[in-house]
Amino acid sequence: MRPAPKVHVIHENAEWSAPLFVELERRGLPYADWFIHERTLDLSATPPEGVFYNRMSASSHTRGHRYSPELTAGILAWLEAHERTVWNGSRALVLELSKIQQAMLFLRHQVPTPKTIACVGKAQILEASLGMSGSFITKHNRAGKGLGVRLFHSRAALEQHLESEAFDPSVDGITLIQEYIQAPEPFIVRMEFIGQRFVYAVRVDTSEGFELCPADVCQIGDQVCPATPDTGPRPKFELLEGFEHPLVPRVEMMLVDAGVHVAGVEFITDEKDRFYVYDLNTNTNYNSAAEQRAGGALTGMGTLAQRLGEALSAAGVDARAQHGR
Repeated sequence: MRPAPKVHVIHENAEWSAPLFVELERRGLPYADWFIHERTLDLSATPPEGVFYNRMSASSHTRGHRYSPELTAGILAWLEAHERTVWNGSRALVLELSKIQQAMLFLRHQVPTPKTIACVGKAQILEASLGMSGSFITKHNRAGKGLGVRLFHSRAALEQHLESEAFDPSVDGITLIQEYIQAPEPFIVRMEFIGQRFVYAVRVDTSEGFELCPADVCQIGDQVCPATPDTGPRPKFELLEGFEHPLVPRVEMMLVDAGVHVAGVEFITDEKDRFYVYDLNTNTNYNSAAEQRAGGALTGMGTLAQRLGEALSAAGVDARAQHGR
């Protein structure tokens, strides 16, 4: 007798995935924890039945999991070759690991994005800054958690940084120079999509810096990921009730085209009310404190578990049909 289908969660960060497991258990949904670090993949084996949800992160190397994305790419290819149901499959992983790929996706769908130049080598980074008319930022091509994001107002400041010990190259060797969008207020908006459908938007205070992560496990004292607890006169993360924006339907179509099922998409608005999308996170996290302040009726992980359950039900039916049951 074949094992019953499960939700198989592919990830490398137990703390980030724990809230999802809680929601799956709450709904009585069977799941399997696929922690990807040091493990084997038998290419001649047949994958189990069910739904496979990829939560691999571009920042895995910062947790000692340098080759987890590469192994995950192989696992996803194996699953897709066997026609398993995969959420955030191979194409989504490519986007997670490369902001260049994200920018090309935005371009194909006519989604405004800041001018960006990709560079390999310090001299090339410095030269690329000449292509910016005003202030600019650097960031890693393979990032997550705001890795490598720094603001510069002059070429001289960039040159000093490149020659200092503070310069941190991207794990893939590619540094991006991007025009700095000056917002009238220090915040960005992050839109959350689950099952390729909009769920909610969050206003994120950027006054403390660019390195922002909404996960509950990220703490203010951690310079890599300052999220909760909230401090100051207003919370860092706030759900925007009744949010409507022309980007929502456009991004939904973009995610369908790109094969991305779950994503957080961030944009900023300038002084002339022009908006620019600059990041797509396929390994998205949710801030439960912000959700509770909004009443707690709608939660990211709860919605995700529910929709994975719906996909699991459909996969179970497909599996029975495939095996003549």
